[in-house]
Amino acid sequence: MQLEFDPDVEAFRAEFADFLDRHLPAEAETLERPRSVSHMPDWARRWQRLLFDNGWLLPGNPPEFGGRNAGLLQQFVHLEELCRRRIYHSFNPQGVNIVAASLLSFGSEEQKHRWAVPILRAEITASLGMSEPSAGSDLAALSTRAVRDGEDFIVNGQKVWTSGAHDADVLLTFVRTDPDASKHRGISALLIPTDTPGVVCRPFATICGIDDEDFNEVFFTDARVPAANLVGPLNAGWKVANGSLGHERTMMWLGFADRLDNIIADAGPRDELERDRYATALMDYQALRLLGSAALARAARGQDDIGALSVLKLLGSEAEMFASEHALSAAGAAGLVHPAMSGPYAPMNLDSYFASWFERHARSFSGTIAGGTSEIHRNVIAQQALGLPRG
Repeated sequence: MQLEFDPDVEAFRAEFADFLDRHLPAEAETLERPRSVSHMPDWARRWQRLLFDNGWLLPGNPPEFGGRNAGLLQQFVHLEELCRRRIYHSFNPQGVNIVAASLLSFGSEEQKHRWAVPILRAEITASLGMSEPSAGSDLAALSTRAVRDGEDFIVNGQKVWTSGAHDADVLLTFVRTDPDASKHRGISALLIPTDTPGVVCRPFATICGIDDEDFNEVFFTDARVPAANLVGPLNAGWKVANGSLGHERTMMWLGFADRLDNIIADAGPRDELERDRYATALMDYQALRLLGSAALARAARGQDDIGALSVLKLLGSEAEMFASEHALSAAGAAGLVHPAMSGPYAPMNLDSYFASWFERHARSFSGTIAGGTSEIHRNVIAQQALGLPRG
């Protein structure tokens, strides 16, 4: 059993760490905070472009798409180094990690250079239009329609929970293009610019407060979208959707492990009961790291293990939720107070966007929903890992 990375992987990590030491922007330059996951202040755009130009944005990509053809383990230590320092590589995570990645997997060469490269270079931002009022976890139940009309599609319908849509330049939107086909076979993926006539984005507040407006309702009323914006073949959107979610789930467990580690470090035990909860969080963290490392090793050998990824996502999201709940309980009334941001590069710090223990706990629930709900992952584990029959 090898418990360390090979020298070439550690050399890759060291090269990236040296880049960060030399190029992280000064704290005074980064004080303007993004207002949503598709809004990027000028300093955040410059930071992402610097990573792109040096091959450090998504190192697994070829150089023309912001990478350096890195292997899986090299990609892992790159992400691990970002997590260790609590740094974002992009403040438009859906745009970079899902939309652009999907375009590189399924888009035409024209789409890659017209849309993916500007997203990766932070020249434009993108959001993901999937969920609808009656189609959340069951994406295949979506009803937003796109009807072909000459060289265009006419789109009508509604999306909801569309993060950052009001600040995005384009939406990767999943629409029904064949109402007579089975629900999985009649879906297509369209790139829809948000300034298209007939597209209306309405942000709404969350439990974290009226200043936290990231989610949107998006309405399409006779919106005319060029057929050239179709991503992948017509009626093959289910494959694109699965690819999009796959991009989102890749190494997702490391993000949960990092946030859990941050909670453990920031909270700390104060009495006997809290020490018990603290120990539980520590054990969850160690289990997540060990299971994740085993899954990473299998992936490096080319072995797919969907069940293991579901276990990691389920464990990570729920461990973070429970740990933040205990931290909020221990903090008492102080958990409702907005602490002053501190530490180097505070606005680049992954936790600097969670103003209080209440907000950190409230936001933790999203981890049990995004990327597949806990209920969905329990079904996947039952069927694919345990071999149980469908209920």
